[in-house]
Amino acid sequence: MIAILPKFSVQQNNTNIYVFHCSAGQGLEKHEHPYSHLTFCTAGSIIVRKENLQHIMTKDSQPVNLKAKEWHEIEALEDGTVFINVFAENTF
Repeated sequence: MIAILPKFSVQQNNTNIYVFHCSAGQGLEKHEHPYSHLTFCTAGSIIVRKENLQHIMTKDSQPVNLKAKEWHEIEALEDGTVFINVFAENTF
């Protein structure tokens, strides 16, 4: 997987929003956080992987809450994919 950085990052009222624009094979490699975050897919498709679990998401999928202190990774499955992570940890 090719690691990417957010295309946009916004902080509003202590909520952080990271918007990722990716091609197939790009995403966020295995990692974890001390906080949970929501992941939305708004275009294309992604696969979210956790230990013994994987979930494919599209714009029609319910957002997923990725728990604090659990490893996960997010990978785009097609070009033109957009996904958004939303969390309440001040990292700016």
